[in-house]
Amino acid sequence: MQKIITDDFNELLSVLPAYVSKPLWNHDSRNELLEVVLDLGRPAEARYPKNQVVLNPAEVTIKDIEYVVSRIGVFGEDNRAGIERTLHRISAIRNRAGDIIGLSCRLGRAVLGNSELIRDLVESGKSIMLLGRPGVGKTTMLREVARVLADELEKRVVIVDTSNEIAGDGDIPHPAIGRSRRMQVARPSMQHAVMIEAVENHMPEVIIIDEIGTELEAQAARTIAERGVQLVGTAHGNTLENLIMNPTLSDLVGGIQTVTLGDDEARRRRSQKSILERKAPPTFDVIVEIQSWDRVAIHPDVATVVDAILRKRDIGVEERWFDEHGEVQRERKVPASPQKTPESKTEIHEEHLPKNIYPFGIDRSRLEKAARKIHVPVKLVDSLNSADMLMITKNHYRRNPQVLELAEASKIPVYVIRSNSPSQIELGLADLYDVREAEDPTAIALKEAEEAVSAIKEGQGPMELHPQNSFIRRLQHQLIENHELKSESTGKGAQRRLRVYEEMPVYDEDYS
Repeated sequence: MQKIITDDFNELLSVLPAYVSKPLWNHDSRNELLEVVLDLGRPAEARYPKNQVVLNPAEVTIKDIEYVVSRIGVFGEDNRAGIERTLHRISAIRNRAGDIIGLSCRLGRAVLGNSELIRDLVESGKSIMLLGRPGVGKTTMLREVARVLADELEKRVVIVDTSNEIAGDGDIPHPAIGRSRRMQVARPSMQHAVMIEAVENHMPEVIIIDEIGTELEAQAARTIAERGVQLVGTAHGNTLENLIMNPTLSDLVGGIQTVTLGDDEARRRRSQKSILERKAPPTFDVIVEIQSWDRVAIHPDVATVVDAILRKRDIGVEERWFDEHGEVQRERKVPASPQKTPESKTEIHEEHLPKNIYPFGIDRSRLEKAARKIHVPVKLVDSLNSADMLMITKNHYRRNPQVLELAEASKIPVYVIRSNSPSQIELGLADLYDVREAEDPTAIALKEAEEAVSAIKEGQGPMELHPQNSFIRRLQHQLIENHELKSESTGKGAQRRLRVYEEMPVYDEDYS
């Protein structure tokens, strides 16, 4: 297989000032050019995959910017314009007054043949999501997939082209999309409506979408998939894990919800009571992570992979790449599983000796079970006289029982835990013995939410949780709602966190 690259390089040079275009033409790496940057008061730069080059020491002036703007299309609401019948994209940076003070002139390329890496997936009729960092070639592959589907597989293909990036600027689409039809979008905020319009008005077999980025667009994509139309699109995020953790776009892979298990089921699964599960079938059947122009990683069954990730199981991935002869090579990679021992989850310092604990207001069987679970040497005693520590719940501590007075008189340490729940007892022992749990942040946050629920149901007042990101806060909201309690987000930025209530406060649904 031989790739054919067309880039309309001369058309881009024709809109740039001469002192910028001439060095570009003479540069040895012009075939690798990504974009040209013109910022007011700074020298013009050319950006390549591995470096940046100053094209001329002269500073860019407002006349230089006006020269370029006068030779390209009109900027839309997204501050993007193009050069008619090319794939080049020019993006503007404006000052507070709305004047353009910077331009990013990105070179658009059509690469015929790069879709061979996923040719079998495209022909299967499954919906495919392309992921990857900016500039790695998502839109380029999307464009070639559209051509293959329309010309070689003779399917009815409609492209929803929000920024004219897939099919180029102007009313006549670039030949790189073949016989695909292109629907332009007047404003980025209307992309979801045009997606639905494409299905209702034009009977497509395939819809191509670039940069799904809002909840409305994710919902529109699901609606399209449920009507039996093949979807091929891109979204923000480098990997499938990024998509799962994105509260806006996680619905594309089925959505994530918290589920509270019964005691028996949690024991059977050997998991916490609150777990993460996929909410619905994924919108996209296949995820393709574009690692570079010539290499991709493929998850051919999104539902299975998402379930495995949520259960923290190792998953395999298929990598494909072009070799030096242009042939597609494949390799199935399975991450190496770390060796696990019963002690691998927790770590106990050797200097800690067994403690004789006298529990007050605490279920002894729960305490013994928690000690076994986290492998700490606890010995429970029946009297305060033989104890070297009194462990008591917060409610009992507030009542100031006689045993508390005796412990203080005998100078026996008192350790207070929040409640008599199994998880609070376990947390207390872990803190007491300096046990460091190797849990992921999501599991820790959900456990904290569970503790707040238990505390409120036992009569304690509103509880405030530790700050978390938007994805974890959303899961905490769901968990708390499942227990018929109320929660709100409070704080700003990195300090944004949940407050949990028994009665409805002024509710804030802003997870951001």
